[in-house]
Amino acid sequence: MSGNVVQEGRGARGARGARGIRGIRGIRGIRGIRGIRGIRGIRGIRGIRGVHRFVRRPWRLAAEVSALLIAAVVAFPLYWMVLSAFKPAGEIESTEPRPWTLDPSLDSFRRVFGQQEFGRYFLNSLVVACTVVVVSALIAFLAATAVTRFRFRFRTTLLIMFLVAQMVPVEALTIPLFFLMRDFGQLNTLGALILPHIAFSLPFAIWMLRGFVKAVPEALEEAAYIDGASRSRFLWQILFPLVFPGLVATSVFSFISAWNDFLFAKSFIISDTSQSTLPMALLVFYKPDDPDWGGVMAASTVMTIPVLVFFVLVQRRLVSGLGGAVKD
Repeated sequence: MSGNVVQEGRGARGARGARGIRGIRGIRGIRGIRGIRGIRGIRGIRGIRGVHRFVRRPWRLAAEVSALLIAAVVAFPLYWMVLSAFKPAGEIESTEPRPWTLDPSLDSFRRVFGQQEFGRYFLNSLVVACTVVVVSALIAFLAATAVTRFRFRFRTTLLIMFLVAQMVPVEALTIPLFFLMRDFGQLNTLGALILPHIAFSLPFAIWMLRGFVKAVPEALEEAAYIDGASRSRFLWQILFPLVFPGLVATSVFSFISAWNDFLFAKSFIISDTSQSTLPMALLVFYKPDDPDWGGVMAASTVMTIPVLVFFVLVQRRLVSGLGGAVKD
């Protein structure tokens, strides 16, 4: 008798337990369903809020649309250049241009890379641009540190002269520079391209790096001296890493200026074509009577690739460099 009671009790507990478990699962299931509904509800609320946000801020929506239109206008010439490089000659010279092609071709690129001196031009441009970037960044860093940290006579006058030098048009100084290079025997050499680009990139680089050096607190310099660091150690191991984003930002402008230069290359490289750079290589495909527009566009596309690669490599540093420097 007692055994049956115990079994009934266990059975009742088991049934209750099973019901309890089912009940718990059911509750969890209901909660899960509610949770799913809740998520959908949250998404719906967020979507509604997003719509209301655009409705409440029409000026922001207009600004974003304007930014997209400006980006499209800026990017369209690049798209047309790449498209023309892949178009066959018949479509390029067609009187009814179309913003697409159904018959892409690599003939223009074959003509570009078939030029015997194209590789030399590419290497010359790379040597000029890299030398200008490294030398101008080094000199600008030292000069910006000097005019920011040291007090000396004519310091303000020197800074104003940097600004005046930046305002003078490059075209106005090309003829004096030509005679200067001729007197120093630098015509038809890469030095005739490197030296002017370093001179013209320094004022902008110094003024930009001056803000970065000034933003580094002097207390940091004093603490380094108290810890036993020398001036050179503070300069290269503490100050240089802090202003490195600014150096990257100035290096981008120096690289683009030296890489795309046509004026100095045309003026200072007179007869020795082995010292020419890539912008001069475009003249090979341009003939007044029968210009090879496909070759010009293909060479321009090849010229753009190193600039894009350099920009992609330093874009994070560039954004932080243009955004600001160290805060006290």
